[in-house]
Amino acid sequence: MKVVVIGGGPAGMMAAIAARQSLNEVIILEKNDMLGKKLLITGKGRCNITSSLSIEEFIKNTPGNGMFLYSAFQKFNNIDIINFLKDQGLKVKEERGNRIFPVTDKSIDVLNCFKSKLEELDIKVFYNEKVTEIIKNEDENKVIGLISNGRKILADKIILATGGKSYPLTGSTGDGYNIAKKLGHTVTKIKPSLVPLEIYEKEICKKLQGLSLKNVSITIKNDKKTIYEDFGEMIFTHFGVSGPIILSASAHLVRYRNIEELMKNKQITLNLDFKPALSSEKLEKRIIRDFEEVKNKQFKNSLEKLLPQKLIPVIVEQSNINPEKKVNEITKTERKNLVNILKNFKVKIQKLRPIEEAIITSGGINIKEIDPKTMQSKICNGLYFAGEIIDVDAYTGGFNLQIAYSTGYVAGKKWY
Repeated sequence: MKVVVIGGGPAGMMAAIAARQSLNEVIILEKNDMLGKKLLITGKGRCNITSSLSIEEFIKNTPGNGMFLYSAFQKFNNIDIINFLKDQGLKVKEERGNRIFPVTDKSIDVLNCFKSKLEELDIKVFYNEKVTEIIKNEDENKVIGLISNGRKILADKIILATGGKSYPLTGSTGDGYNIAKKLGHTVTKIKPSLVPLEIYEKEICKKLQGLSLKNVSITIKNDKKTIYEDFGEMIFTHFGVSGPIILSASAHLVRYRNIEELMKNKQITLNLDFKPALSSEKLEKRIIRDFEEVKNKQFKNSLEKLLPQKLIPVIVEQSNINPEKKVNEITKTERKNLVNILKNFKVKIQKLRPIEEAIITSGGINIKEIDPKTMQSKICNGLYFAGEIIDVDAYTGGFNLQIAYSTGYVAGKKWY
């Protein structure tokens, strides 16, 4: 059987490897001049390979149709990808949040493992290939080939692993959606997921730009209703906020009913707790102790032990306490207000940043049209899907890459 994989990302490469291991003739058609272009930028260039959590937790961390992936995760899981990489000579390590990284902290080393396996299995890769159409036999409703760079290539099985629309500079420009649509498939609404959030209070964000916080708690509310909570790392940008917990929050927000309208009407609030390890009472006692040590200093110079330098002027301004005021003159009411600001710093979310800045795409080929046990199309025989092109997406933490490996493996393998 001749198998053609369209797309050379982690899903496409894994699909090709699995197909070759099922004793097929396999080729990869890649539109870029290299494999794994998007893989190289994952995890800030370090590549968060997967997570050490259980499969059940993987599904919980996949708000975009997680249950559809149950069979794929069972057939190829996080242990399998770790063993695959170890067999190729790559050692891995576990970091906070159950994240698995290469010991070298270099995504290129993960990509090289895939490339060496492709070479070992004699899987040919053709670069700068622009696939425009998949051809099928109408009588049998089965794929027979495709058109790439204007020429016809015959195939018994075709795996679409072209990615979504996020990070288009890496080649993810939604080509696969149009190819699938021509064959009768439907594509759900495409939205950005794992994307930074824009904030109305731009002046505050500009003052805090570049400030990274490792242990911060966030609560996102629609009026008084809590719609998302998380704890971990975030960073301020010139337009708003980003970082792991913010990106995961976006994956939740993108599914929240009427979210665009609510944000437009300034009804979505991001509450930041800068001292989540301390209750309000304990934080106040800590501030009292700190103030006692610097009681003759001005308020604006009294928070060095408590807060990062960049955050101090903003907190001072928000507290409405006179910056020149001596610490020993600060009233109990003013101190309690300071505690409240540190525990409940509010900004309004304006919008999600555009899909070009998103790590992952929410939406894609409708899962109702794909067999979850094989990843084969229910509409066209011999057509399979793998990776981000499918309407599945997860939070940060290595889950999306695992989706790519698992769906790629299932799509490539022959199931009897």
